[in-house]
Formats: sequence, structure tokens, C-alpha cells
Amino acid sequence: MQIADFHLHSKYSRACSKDLDIKNLEKYGKIKGIDILGTGDFTHPKWIMELKSNLKEHQEEKGIYVSSGNQRFILTTEISLIYSDQGRGRRIHNVVLAPSLEVVDQITEYLKKHGRVDYDGRPIFKIPCDEFVYELKKISDEIEVIPAHCLTPWFSIFGEMTGYNTVKECFKDQTKHIHALETGISADPGMIYRVKDWRQYALVSNSDSHSFWPWRIGREATLFNMKNISYNNLINSIRNKELAGTIEVDPGYGKYHFTGHRNCNIVMNPADAEKIHNICPVCKSKMTIGVSARVEELADRPEGNYDDVQESYSIMPLTELISGYYKYPLASKKAWKTYNDLIARFHNEFNILLNADLGELKKVVDEGFSHVILANREGKIRVKPGFDGVYGIPLIHGDEEYDFDVKEKEGYTEKIVKIGKNQSTLGNFT
Repeated sequence: MQIADFHLHSKYSRACSKDLDIKNLEKYGKIKGIDILGTGDFTHPKWIMELKSNLKEHQEEKGIYVSSGNQRFILTTEISLIYSDQGRGRRIHNVVLAPSLEVVDQITEYLKKHGRVDYDGRPIFKIPCDEFVYELKKISDEIEVIPAHCLTPWFSIFGEMTGYNTVKECFKDQTKHIHALETGISADPGMIYRVKDWRQYALVSNSDSHSFWPWRIGREATLFNMKNISYNNLINSIRNKELAGTIEVDPGYGKYHFTGHRNCNIVMNPADAEKIHNICPVCKSKMTIGVSARVEELADRPEGNYDDVQESYSIMPLTELISGYYKYPLASKKAWKTYNDLIARFHNEFNILLNADLGELKKVVDEGFSHVILANREGKIRVKPGFDGVYGIPLIHGDEEYDFDVKEKEGYTEKIVKIGKNQSTLGNFT
């Protein structure tokens, strides 16, 4: 089983850690237990120079690049396409996977004809999605384009603000080249497969990480089951819907799962928000409509357990469990000590979250926290849903309140976002 996180960024992307470099990606990729990382941002001129200097193509695994510490990488980037179509402004993010540095150079040269690539690791172009795919496929059929965080309200193929309802509406005659959708933090396979059009696609999950910290990198990942790793084998697994599954956080953890308006401290489930026409009851402006509401709008079948849903494992990052259980700040020395003690015993985080047994866990942490890790593995930890840019909160003790929104700036900062008592009357968290 190979664990892959293809969608992340570098220090050259906006709102990302200035220390998000190869060294830290390698270090924390191994600590997390990620077998294959995406490079992110391969169109940025400074970052591609660093990639070419620090990564070498694997001698036996074609299209896979390795660092000096033997961390595997695949060449990836995220491109923002902002354009008008069908009388409406569209803002779509796509993840692009490339088979070689030579192909990356050709992609970059194509994009430079449409604008700059040096100002941001995730550059913006006024190119329709179908034209974008057509031109990339002229460069190489081995290039894979995957709609990023496919339901996020602001920048995605199905997002409430500027999105489409189907893949074909977006990619038109190039739909034949789209094989997968990225779930995003605020959605999971069970939600996406409620919509008929979306069920035909493989689902991948990635962190979209803006830092290397273990509460971000690898928080979502894609699972591949293969003996011989290569770029083409990975791509064929996606194209043929032969993925082993995904690792997902509870979609309520995402920043856009429920509908709400954080400036007015309002959060609501789709049914309650619909009753008031998605208008904030405090300021009377339109609320940010959540991913769950968007799914309800387009679903052709109710929530439930269906046999055709791609397999996934719902687990929260270990750091979130430590912080929630012991009530330590997420990046505090006490939280790091607990985390590092567990890593020293079990080698990487995914091994702890997915495999470590109760007896072994109790040799490192107390029994209560050991049971929290097992409950997390079994999907038994409820989450107070995120909304309008505010992360959801794992309910370890059951009395947690919205109290901060994590922003990526030099690793970690906190912004206080207190939510008042009206949450209990306006929102239903069950």
C-alpha cells in the first residue's frame, strides 16, 4: 500500500510557510508516513530550480523523483483558471500531474504565453478549462488534470459561487480526459457519490497543505496498491478507477462544510439555512453556502451507505487529537512532546493512526488517550462542522467551542473566532 499526497504548495505560494522547502517536506513526509509527495508549484521559476537541484529521477521508478533523504516525489502543481462562460464568471482550480521535468518545462512555456508564472506558486490565467486541458494534452497525453477540492464554494468545479453542476459543463469536449475528482477537506466520497454525474469518477484526496506541519501535510491522502511504483502506474490506477481508497478527515472538519457567516457568528446546517433562504439572520447578507448544502442541491439519492462508494478511511490528524484531549495548544511544547514520543515508538503518524494496538499505545500515553486514537480509527469522533472559513472542531470531550481559525503564516498563528449561544438554536450539529 502506497500513501500519496499530491496536492500541496511551496514557500513560493501566497499564504504559505516561508520554510516550506524540500528539506522540510522530506522530513515531515517521513514523519507523517507519506510514501509519495507532490512537489507542488512546478511552474514557479525559483521553485523549479530548487526541484531540479535537489531531486533526481529514481533509477528504477520512471517519473518518480527522490530527494537526498530518499523521499519520493511526483511533479505536480495547482493552476487557477478565472474566466467567463455561459454568462457567468468561473473560478476553477485544477491539480496538474506531469511525467517529467522536460514536460514541466513545456507546460510552463505554454502558460507564459498567457501571463506570468513568477509571482505565485499557484498562478492565475484567463483560460477556459476545456482549452487548458486541450493544450496540455497536445504537450503530453501523460499529463493528468484533476479538478481540485471539487466542492469548495469559492474556487472549484462544483463550487456554489462560480461552479458548474457537471464535469461536462466545465470541460466540454475535453471531458474524456478527466478521470478523477479531488474530494477536498469539506467533502468525502460518500457525499460526492450522492450525485449521479460524479459517481463515474475516481476520487483522490490530498492535503492542499500550505505548511509542512503534521496537522496539515497528509491530513488527506490517496491510497495506491501496487508493487512497481512509477508515474504511469500511478496515473493508470487513477484513470482505471483502481485506487485502494483515500484517507479523509471528517468533512465537518473542513472550513466550508456548513453554511454560515463568521462575521456574525452564525453557523447552520443546510436544512435550517434553506428555511431562511441562506440569508444571515443578523446582518441580512447572503451567507457562505456550505459544501453539504451544495451536495443536497444536486443529489439524486439520500445519505446512506452505498456499495458503489469508493473506499475511504476517516481519521483526524494525530496533533488534533493530542490538542483536543489534553487541551494543549496545537503547536505547544507539551503537544510536541506527546507527538514525538509516539513517533519514536511507532516510526510515523499513519502507523499510529491506522495500526498501533491498544497495549502498545498504553506504553507511551495514558489509557484515555489510547482509546481516543482507536475511536478516531473507527470514525467515532464527532466534529462540530466548519463554516465560512472556520475549521470544524473534533469533539473529544463534547463541550468544545469554536475558538480559533488556523492561518498558515510562518507555520502557525491563531485567530480568535468566538461563536455565541445562537449556534444551538440556529445550527444542528448531529
